[in-house]
Amino acid sequence: MPFHAKKLLTIVTESVLEAPLLKALQQLGAHGYTVSDARGGGTHAVQGGAWSFDCNIRIDVVCDAQVAAAIAQYCEQRYLPDYGLILYLSDVGVLRADKF
Repeated sequence: MPFHAKKLLTIVTESVLEAPLLKALQQLGAHGYTVSDARGGGTHAVQGGAWSFDCNIRIDVVCDAQVAAAIAQYCEQRYLPDYGLILYLSDVGVLRADKF
């Protein structure tokens, strides 16, 4: 069973950015995404997500390297200065390359 090389871009950010960010992902070439609620702790204290206005989300996008780079650049320029935002990139293998 052959796996095809793709990138997994993970974005952890404030839930208020969900709608505009998902729209931008599609415009930047993402074929799909997965959104989930996120909680955790770090240098900016614990994010519990008890209230809808202080929730974090995690967005996973499997795509090619060019799309991942475009999304990362967009997020860096548009949201990084004013919002809590973490991005990380991983190499993944997928079975159905045409879906990504």
